[in-house]
Amino acid sequence: MDTSIIPTTYQEWRHCITVICQQPLTMPYIESRIKALNSQNDHMTSKFVELYGEQQLVKTLKWFEQAKDELQ
Repeated sequence: MDTSIIPTTYQEWRHCITVICQQPLTMPYIESRIKALNSQNDHMTSKFVELYGEQQLVKTLKWFEQAKDELQ
């Protein structure tokens, strides 16, 4: 797998979400992703861990929490 496309910093992650994917980081979106990423029963979260690993999941949750804090 080409890991060069996987964000390693908050700035890279934010750029990936907001610029490349053109997904605004709104409170409803952030909260829905936090909820899903915290759910072991969520199919997409299981796939995320399978593809990118538990460590990347932890980082991604942290970045969503940081984005949430910035909106508040």
